[in-house]
This record gives sequence, C-alpha cells and structure tokens, in this order.
Amino acid sequence: MKSIIRLIQKQFNPMELKPIKTIEDYNQALKRLEIIFDAEQNTAEGNELEILGILIEKYEETNCPIELPDPIEAIKFRMDQLNYSQKELGEIIGKNRASEILNRKRKLSISMIRKIAEKLHISSDVLIQQYE
Repeated sequence: MKSIIRLIQKQFNPMELKPIKTIEDYNQALKRLEIIFDAEQNTAEGNELEILGILIEKYEETNCPIELPDPIEAIKFRMDQLNYSQKELGEIIGKNRASEILNRKRKLSISMIRKIAEKLHISSDVLIQQYE
C-alpha cells in the first residue's frame, strides 16, 4: 500500500502553495489535498496539508457559502434526531403553539427561540431567520 502511495506522490509533485483564486485552482488544491490527506504532522507534506486546508477553507467561505437551514425544518430535523414528539416540543414552547409553529401558522417568538435554542441545541442564528 505504501509503495502505491509513493508512486502516486511521485506523479503529483508538491503543489506550489498560492492563493486559490479560480475554480481550477480550487479543484487542483482538492486533488492535492486528497493525495496528502494522511500526511504526518511536522513533515513537509504535513505542513503542506495544513496550509492547503486553510487556503481551501478560505476559498469555500468566500465562494461557496452554506446558507442556514429554514428554522422550521431545522426544528423538525433536530426533533427527529432527538426522537422528540410534537408533544415534547409542546412542553418546551407551549402545547398548542408547537402544532402552530410546525405547521407554520404561527411565527416563533423571542421567548420560543430562546427555549428551543437551549433545549434542542439549535443555533439562535438559524431560528431568528425570516421564513414563510
């Protein structure tokens, strides 16, 4: 296995580290990252891996932002993860309100957002977004 890795590494010389400005640069960086992914720390490849990871992360933050999920869908997803029922959500925010919130007939209040964020561990940044 190590001989195969060395052969691959010989085919792909260490990448010249530079800012990632184009999609081509980004794809090249991802290919190189895949090759050196298991590099040991404090080696030339380990250092390259660390720097390359930072450059890729910066490019993705700028060019591939991940939008926050819909607040109601986030609540439903988290309830599913925790195996919570609508009744259990009702114990957190109020019995009738849980149904109204999940069916989008009522908007989340600040008080509800605080309670849901605390009990379900959903970021308030997700919960305070506008939704239909």
